Amino acid sequence: MTFDFSALLVLLTFVSGIIWLFDHLVLLPRRKERLAAPGSDIDDELAETIKKPPVLVDYARSFFPIFLIVLLLRSFLVEPFRIPSNSMMPTLLTGDFILVNKYDYGIRLPVINKKIFSIGDPERGDVMVFRWPEDDKTPFIKRVIGVPGDHITYVDKQLTINGQKIELEKIGVYQGVGSGIGMTGADILQENLDPVVHNILIAPDRQSKEVEDFVVPEGEYFMMGDNRDNSLDSRFWGTVPDENIIGRAFRIWMYWDTKSKGMDWSRIGRKIE
Repeated sequence: MTFDFSALLVLLTFVSGIIWLFDHLVLLPRRKERLAAPGSDIDDELAETIKKPPVLVDYARSFFPIFLIVLLLRSFLVEPFRIPSNSMMPTLLTGDFILVNKYDYGIRLPVINKKIFSIGDPERGDVMVFRWPEDDKTPFIKRVIGVPGDHITYVDKQLTINGQKIELEKIGVYQGVGSGIGMTGADILQENLDPVVHNILIAPDRQSKEVEDFVVPEGEYFMMGDNRDNSLDSRFWGTVPDENIIGRAFRIWMYWDTKSKGMDWSRIGRKIE
């Protein structure tokens, strides 16, 4: 069972808000009435005790604005994620902590993920976080390769979109570190998706899943990992519907891989392209 932090955050915000509101509308007036009652024999110490809200109310009143702010930021502006696999190497490494823009592709309600306001659509070359269609509780991150209507072919490790072969230029040999050490020796190639130019990994000694002239359905997107021979992506399980979109990855804010030297300060703040 996958832990749903968004649902927990909504629940905490709702419960703390209800407790605070109940105190404000019901319990607080009662406390004031008791203090103001004619003839009441209440000393100063007891009066201070009566004025204080119950401990539960005090906690709810303190944490409600925090829960609400985090919920709004995480649901509508920016959400953090951690990269759990090597599928987006060399762009993203296992252990990268990234920030995801939640509004570029439209405003969605938390938990139910229903789009209520459309702002823009994913574009070819975007690095996108989405809920895996085969288990919508699991977040995946891949690159947008095909948008609605595109014809996608991937044969002999050559990507073709709408009949045009995508330019590839070998720029080096990859030296892996930490969790990605197994990709050492793979070719680093520069891929031009126009206007997005980025690097991918191709392992000459590995077989690659091929695709023969796949047409991307309306409202769906064809996704591939930058580590082309080590990525579970649309070549295996199909396209991503619009309702599964979470947002666009745009920045690395921390890197920590227990299988390497730990923190890599040079990755902090990198723009994701």
